[in-house]
Amino acid sequence: MLRFMPVGDSMTIGSTGEHTWRYRIWQHLCRSYGGPFTLVGPRETLYDKLDEAPTSYAYAEPDFPRAHLAGWGEGWLHMAPLIGEAVRKHRADVLLVSLGLIDLGFYTNAEQTAENVRAFTAEARAANRRVRMVWLPVTPNVRAETDAAFAGEVARFNELLAKTAADLDEPGSPILLASTPPSYDIPTDTYDGTHPGTSGEHKIAAAFAEAMYQAWDLGEPYEE
Repeated sequence: MLRFMPVGDSMTIGSTGEHTWRYRIWQHLCRSYGGPFTLVGPRETLYDKLDEAPTSYAYAEPDFPRAHLAGWGEGWLHMAPLIGEAVRKHRADVLLVSLGLIDLGFYTNAEQTAENVRAFTAEARAANRRVRMVWLPVTPNVRAETDAAFAGEVARFNELLAKTAADLDEPGSPILLASTPPSYDIPTDTYDGTHPGTSGEHKIAAAFAEAMYQAWDLGEPYEE
């Protein structure tokens, strides 16, 4: 049984009524991965915007393994102290990680965020020495279109993320840097300038799927 753990911020946990990219990657793996697999993690809920808390189970399609480690307003800073226990308890084999926007927007600069990526990696490997990881760079968002300083931090962090992946990659515990979806369009692929709509969910799932297919021959090319 191959155990995937989605790790992320608000774009990964999703909110009431959404499918989430977690559902899209699960659908893809059901079609393309030949062995048993599941999604794992310590959390299952969506974020409820009315409650302003992760209390909702109202998925657009609830019939899939909903487990994850994602939180509204959480970043590498928040996940680094949690990932070891989550990997250990849920026996995660592959981490699908989409983080960084929250860190850069509210907590840490690009260099500090990259240091938290290293801390996250060390904790994950302490829990499972052979854990594999796929990291998604920060995707386009509306703030970066109007805030030049923030856009600069995003670009710098994505550069550092690529260097960190290359530096920390190991044969027994590989790290893949997924490609930012080349056709990702803020008005079309998000519903508010940041959070993915249906097409955005597919493009994020495809980024993870294509990285694993090309590097590890896991699954097949992504199809919606």
